[in-house]
Amino acid sequence: MGWYGLSISAAPVLAPTLSGLIVDSIGWRAIFGLTAIVIAASTLFALLIFNNVLSVSKQSFDIPSFLLSSLAFAGLTLGIGNYGTVVFWSFQVVGLIFLGIVSGVAFTYRQLDLERAFLNIRVFKSKAFTVSVCASILLYMVMMGSSVIMPLYVQSLLGYSATISSFVVLPGSLAMAIVSPFAGRIFDRLGIKPLLLLGLICLVISTLGMFYISSATPLWLPAFYNVVRSIAIGCLMMPLVTWGTSHIASQFTADGTALLTSLRTVGGAIGSAVFVSLMSTLATANSLMGQIQGLNRAFLCMTFVAVLLLALGLFFVKGEKGDTNSLS
Repeated sequence: MGWYGLSISAAPVLAPTLSGLIVDSIGWRAIFGLTAIVIAASTLFALLIFNNVLSVSKQSFDIPSFLLSSLAFAGLTLGIGNYGTVVFWSFQVVGLIFLGIVSGVAFTYRQLDLERAFLNIRVFKSKAFTVSVCASILLYMVMMGSSVIMPLYVQSLLGYSATISSFVVLPGSLAMAIVSPFAGRIFDRLGIKPLLLLGLICLVISTLGMFYISSATPLWLPAFYNVVRSIAIGCLMMPLVTWGTSHIASQFTADGTALLTSLRTVGGAIGSAVFVSLMSTLATANSLMGQIQGLNRAFLCMTFVAVLLLALGLFFVKGEKGDTNSLS
């Protein structure tokens, strides 16, 4: 899984680096135009090159399940994303979150009643897969929260350009690109436990380090913390997915991958919204020092999430790589 893990895990952190350069050199609108071109090229490439790697079967498309799943994920993502910019007790926040939860519950009951489920949620019978999903959600909360806050810190608080901000996160991107293939090899040889412990310790230390920065802190120190955090993410992201899906039978791999990808994306949206909102609400004043204190406290809350992830890894993750007969 080495080089595949490199490309997948580095992509979320490379995006801010490229975006900063594009914003300063071309303009923010160019990001959307270039993204559309990349999506179109990727789609064409996939249609021409990719082949099926799993057995396929004809299955009816359950429109009610599709609509319920769309409402569930969209409601939760938008509702939590609006938190901090809209009054909490409003339809844009509480109403959408409530809609997402109700739709999610209805979707779950429908899948259990269908003879051929739209999305087989019975994969959660596998304890290892469930743990990998929970861990991936928490990891994405920290990853996306820090990915959004770091540029805000460099640009909005310190007053640097988007280009400088991109170079602050660039070393972390390079570190993740270097670590990811080695993480895949270590996983293949030793299993998940060594990677998990190394990655989670780095994640806790690097996130906690941001709690102690001040307006006088040299810019290289937050960049260094970002490198350590990126190394941690490189050790964790793809191995967690591989370890979790290895505990379900191959015919359920598509269902497991869809669930894991969707739920960790929601986790990333939650992390971005909640931690940025905490950064604003926990600021002690509108001054630079007060806003940095808000950033410190947001990273302290992020550290609690990282510690929870560490506890999850210590007590619920075993050292073996997986058992494909865990769910049949």
